[in-house]
Amino acid sequence: MIALFTPSPTDPERLVPPSGITAQLTAFAAGAMAFLAVFALALMFATNRVADRWSAELAQTATIRVSAPAPQMAEQVQSVLTILGQTPGVASARAMGDDEQRALLAPWFGPDLPVEVLPIPRLIEVVEDSTGIDAEGLRLRLRAEVPGAVLDDHGRWRRPLIEAAERLRTLGVLSIALIALTMAAMVTLAASASLSANGKVIAVLRLVGARDSYVIRAFVRRFMLRALAGASVGTVFAMAAIAVFPDSGRDTGFLTGLGFRGLEWFVPLLIPPVAAMVAFWATRIAAARKLREIR
Repeated sequence: MIALFTPSPTDPERLVPPSGITAQLTAFAAGAMAFLAVFALALMFATNRVADRWSAELAQTATIRVSAPAPQMAEQVQSVLTILGQTPGVASARAMGDDEQRALLAPWFGPDLPVEVLPIPRLIEVVEDSTGIDAEGLRLRLRAEVPGAVLDDHGRWRRPLIEAAERLRTLGVLSIALIALTMAAMVTLAASASLSANGKVIAVLRLVGARDSYVIRAFVRRFMLRALAGASVGTVFAMAAIAVFPDSGRDTGFLTGLGFRGLEWFVPLLIPPVAAMVAFWATRIAAARKLREIR
């Protein structure tokens, strides 16, 4: 009479070959996906920082464009400055000089543009305090007292920026979700291949009384550890690459500001455990389905 199979706690792992193509495939897939996930997170954080900074800066400033004949320009500008001095929410206001306006127009017209003789509107920079200004009320007053003055509160610049940041965040989340699904698919294929390769061993184990839960536990543990190890290596390499990425300072775009700041460095450390959980469920589902086929 055949005795029932009573394995020790360490026996299940011996079912799964410790090396071979399945081990290499699982570890490589987990490492590659973790590497990409870290960069997706870094891009999301960098985009958020740039968008928040630009949005905050634009929200605290406004510009008034004054158009008038040259003899009346100084009087019109002074009238606008007087109105701004009486407007609640205005911290400071000043008219830009010729050199500043020339610098603003230099990317389009070159550095030698004679702004002092051309009929170019005079720009007035307005800095708001924490309470902000009533933009619509200020527009109405300017229209009544200085018809040639036009207020730009930078709302048309802020809205596209905020929308672009939200879409990039959404794309980042979708990218990470696709990375997780891709890793799950790779682990499923590797686990299925390993189960098929050990079909005879599984059949013998069933003959001596081993339950399917025992076999599933063996494959789940081994593939979960492989995914955890591969994802850990991929995460470390990605974080090291980001750490040495050039940072040209606060005033640059998100490409030179790509990386993590402060507590953001702890977020990528969640990737290896998440990868292990993805491998756990992918292997468990694949093993249960494959064992139903092996009869």
